Amino acid sequence: MIYTITLNPSIDYIVEVENLQMGDLNRMNRDYKLPGGKGINVSRVLNQLGVKTIASGFLGGFTGGFIADWLKKEGIQSGFTKIADDTRINIKLKSSDETEINGLGPKVSENEIADFFRQLEQVAENDIVILSGSVPPSLGRNFYDRIIQFCEQKGAEFMIDTTGEELLHALSKQPILIKPNHHELAELFGVTFSSKEDLIPYGKKCLELGAKHVIVSMAGDGALLFTGSDVYFAEPIKGQVKNSVGAGDSMIAGFVGTFSETKDPVAAFKMGVATGTATAFQTDLATKAYIQEILPQVKIRKMEEVE
Repeated sequence: MIYTITLNPSIDYIVEVENLQMGDLNRMNRDYKLPGGKGINVSRVLNQLGVKTIASGFLGGFTGGFIADWLKKEGIQSGFTKIADDTRINIKLKSSDETEINGLGPKVSENEIADFFRQLEQVAENDIVILSGSVPPSLGRNFYDRIIQFCEQKGAEFMIDTTGEELLHALSKQPILIKPNHHELAELFGVTFSSKEDLIPYGKKCLELGAKHVIVSMAGDGALLFTGSDVYFAEPIKGQVKNSVGAGDSMIAGFVGTFSETKDPVAAFKMGVATGTATAFQTDLATKAYIQEILPQVKIRKMEEVE
């Protein structure tokens, strides 16, 4: 089983306003609401791929109910812990520029945390637990560490999608996959990159530090896979980007879903690129039909050894 954990989910409230005037009354052209949270995105795309998943984390209030109802409607199994505080709302304001206002997240009590770990007791050996997204401030800085230790005790694999010190600290625990973008990789090691070749020593360093597989996404310049002693490059696919945030979550879903079934990292990388691209070119997450349309366009080549 693949479990996704979203500690700080949200309703993403997308508002489109033409010629936004700050400090004045503006009227919307269009608005819509979607379940938000990186782990939830992963579960929704895995569901499109026909891969079983259990979405978990914390949900509370009428906002949490909206997310729970949406996942139920899509046929996604949920194992969320119910909390007293409301799940947050994130505002995505689209005008000539795009502005985001993200909520801090709910307060989670010690009893609710205990309930969360009781929910996770069903995790078993060889399951995969995907940790992604922000952590509500009330949970503290080391909450991911607690979940990783729990996975180790259960004999489960884990994948983590985070940044900075939190990511660096997790590498020694041997995550099945990490997926920093090129900016996050540069920040991780305090360097700058001017070409994809510059990235290679640092992608390999992540493997040396413990990660089993590394994908480095480079937005419109493609993506790199580091696995064993090999490096693979996926060429960018041309199209209009509409959903850059969900694209990374979709890439994770494509890779982990395929790898869990095939144990083939290159095939998993190809599917990850297809799912990530399919989401990038849509306003919501990738559908099965569009993923299948994109998949034949994915071109991957093995890179020559760089000294």
